[in-house]
Amino acid sequence: MADNKGVMIFTEVVEGKLAPIAKELLGCGRKLADELKEELSALLVGSGVASFAAEAIAFGADKVYVVDDALLKDYRTDAYVAVVEKVAKQANPRILLLGQTTIGRDLAPRAAFRLGTAVTLDCVALEIDTSSKLLLQTKPVYGGNAQAIFTMETSPQMATVRAKAMSALVPDNARKGEVVTVAAGLDAAAIKTNLLQKVVQEVEGVKLEDAPVIVSGGRGIGGADGFKQLEELAKLLKGAVGASRPPCDNGWVSDTIQIGLTGKIVSPDVYIAVALSGSSQHLAGCSGSKNIIAINRDPEANIFKEARFGVVGDWKKIIPAFHAKAKELLGK
Repeated sequence: MADNKGVMIFTEVVEGKLAPIAKELLGCGRKLADELKEELSALLVGSGVASFAAEAIAFGADKVYVVDDALLKDYRTDAYVAVVEKVAKQANPRILLLGQTTIGRDLAPRAAFRLGTAVTLDCVALEIDTSSKLLLQTKPVYGGNAQAIFTMETSPQMATVRAKAMSALVPDNARKGEVVTVAAGLDAAAIKTNLLQKVVQEVEGVKLEDAPVIVSGGRGIGGADGFKQLEELAKLLKGAVGASRPPCDNGWVSDTIQIGLTGKIVSPDVYIAVALSGSSQHLAGCSGSKNIIAINRDPEANIFKEARFGVVGDWKKIIPAFHAKAKELLGK
């Protein structure tokens, strides 16, 4: 590990934009690199991604490695793993971070194996141990009921980071940095997978993963009609609707909005949990929320242990009153 220096961020580009998780990782990476007094680099992989190098520098990178190739237009595991392995061996970073995204979850373990190291998935906090320069990697364990801190003595030290667990820096367009172009060196015949079709899910309003406010319902909502009230509140608050597993299993709402251990993991600023008991499986998906507001008629419900604010009562009376007050305060 003595020869490994610096922090590298795998910087995703989604729908023609630098992904929010990429900006968050650059903010986190900048802090870690400053503590180590080492360099922060970004790795851009794809087709037509070279134009994002300046933006990555503005968000904190000192150096940007760009691998721009037509064969990398769509994410394919074997192609991307080969590229990450090549650049990581060239740059020799001390730390390599990826987002806990669909791509990151697939790519990180495979890249770690190729690099002869380990990876900690779904971290919510990262710090440097100043004495050893090891990365302290904090992640939820036991279904979100506890948090554990991991370290590794192999290099690079790798981790994926949960969305919204870190904060992006204010971009500085005056920052200067180095851009290094790396040839992908891919053989099309060696890529075993091929993307046949991409189906984009149509989402009205804010995507669940990006929503600053989520109004989430549980079994106690009682049916699809109840979720219509939650949708109205979410729309007023410019947020999105989520659900625990029972409403999805019962067909009241789409399973695409399920939050929890077997659903999506979210970290909004405000998470309004309506008629949710607060099972460990569900909390595993929302425990990273900045503020949890619980509404449940059972004062012993587990959700109150995790909530910053709680209301004991019937949601059918509380939500309409809350909606009316929020509407008044927002002047709508």
